[in-house]
Order: sequence, then structure tokens, then C-alpha cells
Amino acid sequence: MRQYFMPSKRIGALLLTLLLGGFILNFIMQAASLNMDFDSVFNWISQYYWLYISGSLFFFFVLLTFSALIPNVYSGALIAFVICIILAIANYKKQGTTGEPLFPWDLRQIKNAQEMSKIVKGMISPYAVILALILIALLVYLIFKMPKIKIQLPLRFLMIVLSVTIIVGFVQMVGSQTALATSMKYQNIPWNQKVNYSQNGFVYAFAGNLNQTLMDKPDGYNKDAIEAIAKKYSALPDQMSGKAPAEQPNIMFMMDEAFFDPTRMPTYTMSEDPLKFIHQVQNSTPSGYMLSPEFGGNTANIEFEALTGLSMYFLKDGSIPYQQRIVKMSSMPSIVSILNERGYSTKALHPFDDTFYNRNQVYPILGFEKFTSEKDLKDAQRFTPNGYISDKYAVQEAVRELKNSDKPTFLHLVTMQNHFPFTKGLNGPNTISVKGVKPEYKDELETYVHDTKLTDYALAYLSEQLKTIKRPTIVAFWGDHLPALSEGIYTQAGWDNNPRLKHETKLMYMANFDIGKQSVGTLSPAYIGPTIFQLSGQPMPPYYKMLEKIKSEIPGLNKNVLIGSSGEISELTPEQTSLLNDYKMVEYDILEGDNYSKDLLF
Repeated sequence: MRQYFMPSKRIGALLLTLLLGGFILNFIMQAASLNMDFDSVFNWISQYYWLYISGSLFFFFVLLTFSALIPNVYSGALIAFVICIILAIANYKKQGTTGEPLFPWDLRQIKNAQEMSKIVKGMISPYAVILALILIALLVYLIFKMPKIKIQLPLRFLMIVLSVTIIVGFVQMVGSQTALATSMKYQNIPWNQKVNYSQNGFVYAFAGNLNQTLMDKPDGYNKDAIEAIAKKYSALPDQMSGKAPAEQPNIMFMMDEAFFDPTRMPTYTMSEDPLKFIHQVQNSTPSGYMLSPEFGGNTANIEFEALTGLSMYFLKDGSIPYQQRIVKMSSMPSIVSILNERGYSTKALHPFDDTFYNRNQVYPILGFEKFTSEKDLKDAQRFTPNGYISDKYAVQEAVRELKNSDKPTFLHLVTMQNHFPFTKGLNGPNTISVKGVKPEYKDELETYVHDTKLTDYALAYLSEQLKTIKRPTIVAFWGDHLPALSEGIYTQAGWDNNPRLKHETKLMYMANFDIGKQSVGTLSPAYIGPTIFQLSGQPMPPYYKMLEKIKSEIPGLNKNVLIGSSGEISELTPEQTSLLNDYKMVEYDILEGDNYSKDLLF
């Protein structure tokens, strides 16, 4: 029996190789978290050496597990090594485009690998791809040249059990923030994930996020607290700025991918105004700006705010409610469920993969009765074969849905045309030239500006089509977040230290009946639903009355900047603090609590 468990010299050499590989992997992972700044990595190791050592041992046991699972021990280690390197690259690229690190819930998008490859096409240098292939080929060659190591099954089994036990124990140690973890200077920082990853290292930050809740329980949370909040806001009168039309109006949300007004960047001079229609009508209809909770990505979070009225402001940094929480629920109160109860037909339209951000599962939970995605749009129009479905076609499809409905309809459209990469020619030849931009960014910026012009055309078309829809119809149009353009473009525009500008996108309401023309200022997406009820003269549930009250004090609610009725807020008043405490209590109740709000506020 003893011979089955006694390691040979070759196995000893293998273990030393895997141990070295673990330290190398951890170094690479941290370098990716620190923008490939090696000086910063060495500085981090000098301060948090126990986190580095223990994290490296974690990778050692990961490599050991794969080595024991696969007959050729080197092949198993290579597979694990390559997977970890891919994670490091994904972490580095995500930080470069959205400013956020890689989270555990991001891995749920692996099922969309084919679509993701289309999205990131052109963002990865072909030289980097060639170099990666050469390195992999070299490693494969070395595997076949290295001496074969035979490990008896009992020893393999022991190695697997030991490794998996240590890996699981490590994750539990980090997630529970045990005394051992804190003694190594680990500090979970979910409210600031950039600091979380840079200070704790990728391994600890990633493991700590595995069991992360969206938000912590507020002090005093119970049924009585929610009942008191419901009573307070139920007593408020409806604040209608518009006159209710004769029959229930259609309501359309149009959330446009990566759309903002590029003419706001004074550094650049454009050969023509890309947003001629928007600029022409913005003063004759309610319009302003949407204060996005995100920059460069995470579209689902803006959509979450707009549909539910719940704010990302209260959620832990890096949260994606669709993937972390809503997909596990059976139902979720939203504007969709409110309108369902009022006899509306509720439809969602997204001209891309229906599984992105688990929309195919989330939409029914929110109350949507029908979801039309790319797979249902066989003859959809694109400007080029490799381009996304155009905004114009998406609008045409939305108008068809509204015209064909025999009952009031809520239609939620999420477009894709302006998604990165901003590859020249993807949406046809560029039609606008931009002066003042550095040569290395010229094609990229001109491509994006051209794309916004196409969206402006689509919106002008929608405005004309509204006149042909018999039922009263009101539309809320907004961009979800600023585009993931090269950072140098924003730096040259002088936007580096202006979080408000980097989070404001265009917001505009249109209708085929009178909704006034007052400016709506800058609003968070959570207020879009209540505002559309207000403009169309519809009675509001207590929850929307609460949002309207909060909107009157803090119309812009963002972790980077707070906007009040007369400008940016540096310090909250007692009344504003009280309102936000009510809001947070209700949000916790819906997302993490017992959902007393469903019957009391909706």
C-alpha cells in the first residue's frame, strides 16, 4: 500500500514546478489588476506579502487539481494555467473599457462566448493573438518533450481531495472574513471594488465576491418600518404635470446603447451637427440628461434602475442585480408589473442575444409577457453584414408592435447599434469629420460620431411615426451610458476630473399628445418611470410617489456625484438623508428582505 502514496523525485520536481507556477500566476493576476504596472505589483507584495503568498498557494492547489485529474500531469497544469491567464486578460481588458475589475458573476456570460467575441472584435491586437498562439504551441511542444510522470490512482485521488478541500476552505475563509484572513491584512471592501482588487489582490477580492449580497440590512428594518413608509407616501397627492389623455396611452422606453451628445466635448469640431433632430426639438419637448450609474458598460444596471425604480446608489460596488439576485426570484415589482395590473400588454425588444445578462429569464420575472430578440428578427437590417442591427430597424419593429396591438402597450426597446468596438466602416462609411482630435483616435471618434447621427435619424423617424399611431403614445428616450471610447479621447476633452459629464447621457420625452416642453434637468434612470406617469397624467402607486418626492430633492443619485434641484450636492440635508433612508429601506425589502413593499407600495 505504501508504494501507492510515496512520491518519486519526478513528482517532487512537478510539485516544485507547480508551486513556482502558482507564484507566477498570482503575480500576473495582480499585474492585470494594477494596469500592468510591475512597480506597483512589487510594492503591493512588499506590503501584503501574506496575501501574495497565500494567494499563490491557492493557485498552486488549482494547478495541482488539474494535474491530478488529467492523465498527462503537464497537460492538466497547462490547461489550468491558460484558463487563469485568460481570466487575467479579461480582468485587464474590462478595467480598460469600463473601469471595473472582473467579478464572479461576469463569468455567467461565458455561455455568450460567440456573441462576446463579436463585441470585442478589433479590441485585441492581432499581434497579441499571434504571440499567444506561439506561446501555447511552445508549451504544448514542451509537454510532449518533458519526461512522462506516472502517478498511481490512490495518490491522484489523495492529491485531488486535498487540493479541493484546501480550495473550498480558502474560499470559505475569505468569504467569512475569519481571523486568519484578517491577520494577513485582508479587508473586504465591497463598496469600492477597484480598491478591493488593488489592495487585496485578485484572488482574495474575487473569492470575497463569490457570496456577496447586493446590500447590507439597514438598521431598523422590519414590517412595521415598511408599513410606516407606505403610510407616509400613500398620503401624498399625485403630482401630474400633464393632462391624462382620453384613453390609456401606449408607453415606450427606448434605451439606446452607448449614446450621448458628442458635441458636448468642446475640444472637437465636427463638420456637421450629428444630432440635428435632437437639438432642433429638445427645447419643445421635455428633455434633459440622464445621470447613468455606469460608464462604458453594464447596460443591465441602467435598465434595472429604469424598470424597477431601484437605485444602484445603494448597492455594493460592482453589483449586477440581474445576474446576482433577480434571476433567482419568482417575481419582481416594476413598471412592467404595475402596467400589467392596469390592463397593459407588456413587451420587450432587444435586437441581440436574448441570454445576455440573463434577460430571457429576468424579463418574465419583471412581468414582461413577450420578448423579441435577435433570433426572432431574421430579416433585420444592418449597415454591414458584421454590424449590429440598426437603430432605425429596431424603431420600425417597435412601431409595428405598437400599431398592431389592440390594447394599451408598454414596449421596452434596448438597442445595440452603437455598441463598441467603434471599428471604421462597421455601420457604413463615416459621414462626419472631426477636427482637433489626435490622429490615433480620429477614426474611432469619427466612427462613434457617425453612429450617433444614425441614431438621430432613427429618433426623427420615430417622431414622425408617433403621429400615425392612433392611440395616445408617449416615449422616453435615453442613452444608457457613455461609450467605451479610448481614455485619451476623454482626457483630451478635459473630462478626466468631471464625473458628472462622464455619466450624463441624453434624455428626451416625446408624445403624440401634449406633454408640455419643460426641461427635466438631470435625472437618474430610477425616476424615468414616475416622470412618464407624471407627464401623461397617470395615477401613481405609493412607491412612485416616494420616488417623486426624492426626485424633487435629489434628481441625480450617483455614487460619483449627487445632483440637487439647484446643482451638485456636497452635503446632504437632514431631510434628504431621511428620504434616502426610506428609499434604502424599501430597496432592501424588495431585493434582500421579505418584500412587504409588494402589497403596500405597488
